[in-house]
Amino acid sequence: MTTTRKALDDRLGRAARAWLDEALAEAARAAAAPPAPAGPYVSASWELRFASAGRHCGQQHADSVRTLLLRTARADTETLTRLYRHGTAAERRAVLLALPSLVPGPEALPLVEDALRTNDTRLVAAAVGPYAAAHLDPHAWRHAVLKCLFTGVPADAVAGLSRRAHGDAELARMLADYAAERTAAGRLVPADLHRVLALTVPPEES
Repeated sequence: MTTTRKALDDRLGRAARAWLDEALAEAARAAAAPPAPAGPYVSASWELRFASAGRHCGQQHADSVRTLLLRTARADTETLTRLYRHGTAAERRAVLLALPSLVPGPEALPLVEDALRTNDTRLVAAAVGPYAAAHLDPHAWRHAVLKCLFTGVPADAVAGLSRRAHGDAELARMLADYAAERTAAGRLVPADLHRVLALTVPPEES
């Protein structure tokens, strides 16, 4: 998610814009500050703002506000992990959405893996974004695709789906097995399953 400050200003009321000004200033100061000395952790002021973003800016803008705060603070993996572990589902979703712009390597994969173990469709959808496309290994990625089918998350939420599914015979086998299980149980096969299965077929077989 790469919502800009200007785009938010166009959507927020005056009070929310003033609140966001203060929150972003606090996040910028945190980014420029030297590392805190060792000792019991005390939440930074911008982290408290991160938690209350929905209340001040509206739930419909909370994802955008929170991801902007994370980017401005240049939150590292340790900070992201802490916010995720102690956050609400909405806060966890924002952390997941911010991963591609903040963590260049696979260090934050445990957060993606945790989200994929839930049945919260908003978390699952956020977890299968560009960060997962870049860093999940093939086995975990295939199970993430299946998790979307299990929970009803649209296949469009899976970043890099066409690229990663292309020619993946193991994913094709897993999808076929799942479709057979659903059919044998008298249940509908998700329409997205057929779409993903078609993506696995190499060009010479299509």
